[in-house]
Amino acid sequence: MASGEIALIAHDEKKPLMKKLVTAYREILAGHDLYATGHTGQIVQAATGLPVHCFNSGPLGGDQEVGALIAKNQLDLIIFLRDPLTAQPHEPDVNALIRLADVYNVPLATNLGTAEMLLRGVRAGFADFRQLYSGDESAHQPL
Repeated sequence: MASGEIALIAHDEKKPLMKKLVTAYREILAGHDLYATGHTGQIVQAATGLPVHCFNSGPLGGDQEVGALIAKNQLDLIIFLRDPLTAQPHEPDVNALIRLADVYNVPLATNLGTAEMLLRGVRAGFADFRQLYSGDESAHQPL
């Protein structure tokens, strides 16, 4: 993927890990348009100096704003570092976002290991298949 749109989201307990991830993979992220929910976006901007379009925080609708981009076929990759050990008051929004990623075939990482593999895959061109998606209904059928 020469250039694409990447969303970055992290639950509170995972924000320090997100900071480490984006710092380590700044070179890859620099070639993409970045979107993030609230405080996560501020952390990414501060850690990398890269421009980030920041939505509301997750509990205040940020997850839904990211979901809207998915539904419009305007995201190519999502890194959502979730905290599976803490109850989230906006869990239905989180589940809806994950469901949309599945419906629209958007690669989604929910942990550091998968995030690193996806970012390395982006660098290697493995996400170029996203260019096949034109936003029409037929694009969401299996290849």
